[in-house]
Amino acid sequence: MYSLIFLQQGAGGLMSALPFLAIIIVFYFFMIRPQMNRQKKEKTFQAEIKKGTKVVTSSGIHGKIAEINAADNTVSVETGAGKIKFERSAISMELSNKYIVSTKK
Repeated sequence: MYSLIFLQQGAGGLMSALPFLAIIIVFYFFMIRPQMNRQKKEKTFQAEIKKGTKVVTSSGIHGKIAEINAADNTVSVETGAGKIKFERSAISMELSNKYIVSTKK
């Protein structure tokens, strides 16, 4: 159908398609590509996780890695409420000191 429109309009049809192509390119560079980079970084972080690392899970739970079980690909996260067992893929990011906001004045 689109090829029929382009054939009927000739070179003018190509010029009218440029805004649509520009929108697709903008979507790729501002939305799709950064998301792919973020997923790649998260995947490498999950693979390199170590015992004692302070982390945040994808559900927002903050804690410290207590145990890593490579056999079933799980980790135990020690929180204020105790130890909770998670899949390694549920660990979202590292909670480093630069992201901690102190409430003490």
